[in-house]
Amino acid sequence: MSSVQNLSYSVIQVIHNFGALATVGGSIVATLVREDDFRRKLAHLALIGWVTQAASGATFGMVTYHYYSQFPDMSGLAMDALGIKMCCATLGILLLTTYLFQNHRWTDLDKNKAWITSTILSITAFSAAAFLRWFS
Repeated sequence: MSSVQNLSYSVIQVIHNFGALATVGGSIVATLVREDDFRRKLAHLALIGWVTQAASGATFGMVTYHYYSQFPDMSGLAMDALGIKMCCATLGILLLTTYLFQNHRWTDLDKNKAWITSTILSITAFSAAAFLRWFS
């Protein structure tokens, strides 16, 4: 593996990690606060984190394809973990987009459920990343 390839993967990993931090941290903090304006800011942060996760995850595959003319060779548990991460990201993006456009109509209980769900999705994706990394 060339130095440029290693550097590419490392930079993508750093970006991917900051996306994970935004989704997990933003969601957990939002479960602890009740101020709507602050929660909207956290929703933007976590949404950006999810989009960053999706884009950087796809970029891992594109870099591999660039260097090897094929996508990463994954099977079994790694594919399951990738599927879980992709589902969590999709649901997280949909949930937070809906939250940003509709939360003014939601009860406090609905808002709290949304943030608990966002926290569960982000922690699940974060945990699946370890299996994806070590079983691929």
